[in-house]
Parts: sequence; C-alpha cells; structure tokens
Amino acid sequence: MTQASGVHTPDAHRVPSTDQLDRLRAVTPMYDAVIDEVDGRRIRIGDHWLTDFASCNYLGFDLDPEIIAAGEAAVRRWGTHPGWSRLLGNPRLYPDIEQRLTELLGAPDTLVLPTITHIHLSVLPALVDSGAVFVEASAHKTIYDGGAYARGLGAQLYRWHADDPDELARLLRSAAADRPRVVCLDGVNSMTGNVPDLPALAAVCREWGATLYVDDAHGFGVIGERDGGQGDGTPYGARGNAVVRHCAETYDDVVLVGGFSKAYSALLAFVAVPTAVKERLKLAAPPYLYSGPSPVHSLAVVLAGFDVNESRGERLRTTLYQLTARVLAHLRQLGVYTPNRHATPVIELPLSAGYDLADAAELLWRRGVYVTLAAYPLVPRGQVGFRVQLTAAHTPEQVDQLNAALTELDGRGALRRAPA
Repeated sequence: MTQASGVHTPDAHRVPSTDQLDRLRAVTPMYDAVIDEVDGRRIRIGDHWLTDFASCNYLGFDLDPEIIAAGEAAVRRWGTHPGWSRLLGNPRLYPDIEQRLTELLGAPDTLVLPTITHIHLSVLPALVDSGAVFVEASAHKTIYDGGAYARGLGAQLYRWHADDPDELARLLRSAAADRPRVVCLDGVNSMTGNVPDLPALAAVCREWGATLYVDDAHGFGVIGERDGGQGDGTPYGARGNAVVRHCAETYDDVVLVGGFSKAYSALLAFVAVPTAVKERLKLAAPPYLYSGPSPVHSLAVVLAGFDVNESRGERLRTTLYQLTARVLAHLRQLGVYTPNRHATPVIELPLSAGYDLADAAELLWRRGVYVTLAAYPLVPRGQVGFRVQLTAAHTPEQVDQLNAALTELDGRGALRRAPA
C-alpha cells in the first residue's frame, strides 16, 4: 500500500484476489444467505434454525415492542418516506434527532445523514480539501475509500498504526502545515472490539494542528461516559454516548462519526462537528443536497431509541456485558486467543495456521451457530477466522450453545492458542 499520493508501489492499486471468498460462498451457507424467518435471536435459513451471533443490534432495539410501536405510529403520521432531499425539506423528526443527539454526545452540534459510508465519502473529503488525510492501518475500509476519494481530488494519503503515536507525529510533521490535516481511525474496532488510546492520539493531533476523525460505529450505544455514577457495574460506562466521552476527551479538534444501524437498529448515521462546520457541510456534502433521506420508520426508531436508552439503557448494557463476559471467560478457560482486551461485545477468533475456514463454518452450521466469517481479503491472511457479536437480546442458554461449539472447535485444533 502506498503511504502517500505520488509515491506508488507497483501493486498499490491491485485488487486483492477474491478466490477464498468465491470458494466459501460456494461451500458454506453462511455467505450470501437468504434468511427466511427471525424469532428473537434465532434465524431460519431454509429449514435450518440457528442462533444468530452475527447480529450487530447490540441493545436489542430491533426487537423492542416500544420502539416497534413508535415506528408504526410515525409511518401513519408521516407516510413511509420523506419526499425531499434534506436541503429542500426536513420532517420535524430530523431537527429533533439532532437536538437530542447533540445533548447525548455532549458535542457542539451534529448532522445526520443516511449512512456512515455516505459520510466517509462526502464529509471526509470536504474536511481534507487539498490537504492530507492519515488513515490508520486497521481502520474500516470505508474510511480508506473516503481517503482515496480525497486523494483523487488532490489530497495526500498516508497510512499509520494506532499503536505508534510517534509514527503519526513523523507523518504529520512531513505534511504541509498550511493545509488541512485529518487523522482517521476507528473508535471501537470492528474486528478486535478494542478501544484506541484516544487521549494520546488527540494530543498528537493537537500538537501538530490536525483534526482527529473517529468512526465509532461499533461503540455508539455501547460505551459511554465514566463519571462514577451510572454504568459502574460494567467497563462500558454510562449512556452509550460513544468513545469521545468514554475516554474523557473533548471535541476540540475532534470529529466523531457514528451510526444508528447497530446499537439503535435504524438506518441513520451522524457526524459531530461545530455548528459552523455543520452549516458548511450542508452545502458541501452531496448526500445532504441530493440523496434520498432515511425512511420515516428509521427516524422514528432513533427518537424512540433515545427514550429507551434513558429509561432502560443501563440495564440493557449490563445484560450485554454479562453475556459477553461469559464468552470471554470461557475462551480464557480454554486457552484460546482473542484480541478483545476491553470486553466489548465484538469477539474476533482467528483460526490456527492452516485450518480451513470452510471446515470451521461447517461445524458451526451443524451446531446451529451463525457467525460473521472473516475471510481474506476482508481481513489480512493472518487474521482469517470469524467474529462473534453478543447482543442484549441473546439468552444465557444461547451463550452456552455458542460456548459448546467453541469447545468443539478448540478440540479440533481450529482456534489459535493464547500466549502463555
């Protein structure tokens, strides 16, 4: 991979081979599946029932009767879909969401758009302009895609590693100081489930006059502020107001991106920025100007989700943590490696060297356990395996089912051993 635009290695833009993906799609029903029925956290594919550990609906809002009823009521009032781009007209639902979201995050202001992918491909290039964008090596590919688009518009593109702040400082020092510099990384990492050292990285960015751009798709709704009050029973903190508050950071020179499609189970995303930047983005971000908006049902579900988060959020996060802790404790007992260090409900399980992912998938399928298969090139070759996600809607019995399947995989030598 090239470190900066204008310095290219021969294979910098080579498309990785999809041979492994093609083979897995052909031999395992866990890829390209058609799900015929949902019953809580059980799903039916054809006539085979499985427990779903691939769902990212972390708080169980997708199944919550109060939230479902709110969505139905809003559709009857507003119709199924707004008929305008946001620049033309906003149902009252939009400003209500932004007002409540801004308060929840403790941010200067917020702008909501349909998806995080829209934000990375529109907001990120607008912030970078013709400056430089620094994308962390393990950040979600959609961030890199936004950085690559910015490079196509004239920006420089660099890669760096979150565990090496000195590397980031060297790269920032090498970029033009009179142009915008935007440093991008994940909040809760989408594979490892880990939280970055945000204060250290924010300090580096502030020292060099850069903006820190954080995608907390998997953290928003799960982790939040830690103030000695609510949420003390778990390492997640309270309110689910994302990684900036969780790390006791400010929004000075920090842009937070997040989505409602995971913990809040709704098609909507947001960017937290100062009000002046928000007003500029309304004219600079194409999704605000041209794109069709999110469905009314999604907007209403977000507002109802705020209510449930206030009334029952801490209880749901406690349940989520307890279920996650059972899986992590079982893995420790087995001596199985997972990179998850912060007990978030995203548990990556790389396979032992040489073990076939198709064989692991076949055993999980037979045991009625549905997971996210992580094949190359979706992950580097050394991280091929699968990802398990816990939600507050899982039951202890379903976690026992998962743990039994993990025990069987470990007995076959499929799972990587933890370091001694």
